[in-house]
Amino acid sequence: MIALSHDGRPGPLRRLFAIAALAALCFAGDVGRAGAQEPVTLPSSAGPLSVETVATGLASPWSLAFLPDGRMLVTERPGRLRIVSRSGTVSAPVPGLPAVYARGQGGLLDIALAPDFTSSRVLYFSYAEPREGASGTSVARARLVESGGSARIENVEVIFRQSPAATGSNHYGSRLVFARDGSLFVTLGDRFSYRDQAQNLGNHLGKLVRILPDGSVPADNPLRERQGARPEIWSYGHRNVQGAALDPATGRLWTMEHGARGGDELNHPEAGKNYGWPVITYGRDYSMLPIGEGTHKDGMEQPVRYWDPSFAPSGLAFYTGNLLGQWKGDLFTGGLSGMRLLRLRLDPAREKVVDEEVLLTDLQARIRDVRQGPDGALWLLTDDPGAGRLLRVSPAE
Repeated sequence: MIALSHDGRPGPLRRLFAIAALAALCFAGDVGRAGAQEPVTLPSSAGPLSVETVATGLASPWSLAFLPDGRMLVTERPGRLRIVSRSGTVSAPVPGLPAVYARGQGGLLDIALAPDFTSSRVLYFSYAEPREGASGTSVARARLVESGGSARIENVEVIFRQSPAATGSNHYGSRLVFARDGSLFVTLGDRFSYRDQAQNLGNHLGKLVRILPDGSVPADNPLRERQGARPEIWSYGHRNVQGAALDPATGRLWTMEHGARGGDELNHPEAGKNYGWPVITYGRDYSMLPIGEGTHKDGMEQPVRYWDPSFAPSGLAFYTGNLLGQWKGDLFTGGLSGMRLLRLRLDPAREKVVDEEVLLTDLQARIRDVRQGPDGALWLLTDDPGAGRLLRVSPAE
């Protein structure tokens, strides 16, 4: 059996083969299309699903965003941005990005279009930024410029830096979500070895922050006036949030958080509240020893739902389309170590989970990101150092 690391990634032997595959890919330009691969049909509560491989050969793809014309931006963790056509052609790396700390879980991470992207061409991306022997999650904005059949990134401006930087290469968090009021939520991991800092309001480790598009602090942030607290903080006591999405019905933010050995969590983080890590958790340490003080404590929030054992959730999307109309309003998240797509149905009050369905396990794929496309299909990225895939999920004909 191959040993798994704390994020569910295969252990050293398989990593060695993966590194070799990645090395062969590093100088690739046009990565490739799906070619002659046939769609796979898999069961679901909404009927048979067709899972089509639209593009393959991606290097640890992390995030997906749809351009207004239906093309897709895909980040690769080693530090490359690709544009994928609707037919699956993958571009050469788009030049102009800053250097990234591409080790462990670090690298180029989430990407999101500005709300006014159609006119401004501004996009936002998060990444592990190298900083004098350490690294930290940073957020930058830039312009995507296209002319003469080529694309480039211009006017890169870093608008937020997680403080302090830390050694190690784990738990960067790093999802970006624009709220209805135009503010930007950024999830930040505890950096693994620094987990106790998730309770320290004087830093950004293990926090969810809320900033304005230029990086400044909203006047109504909950801790802005608290002495000794970082004013960007929205909520705290988080471990490693790698899924975040805004409920289109309510405008409320929802998140999926990695536990340790057990204790993955679904939350809807509220202003100024403490979500407990590492004082309370439903997980155990990798040594099997308990963490913190138990599962409950006054002044600390309970998750909406937790999972034990862990499935290592990544990506989060609400479904609003008609193509898979039985699932309208439901939440979808990927599983890394759990190798699944998970569907969650909320109650009418949008407060708790009333139904859960495990999907696509036969793919045996680590699902890193989940998005709804403009065509109403679900689009997924699979996490692999040299053979990551872009998948389209729709009803089978």
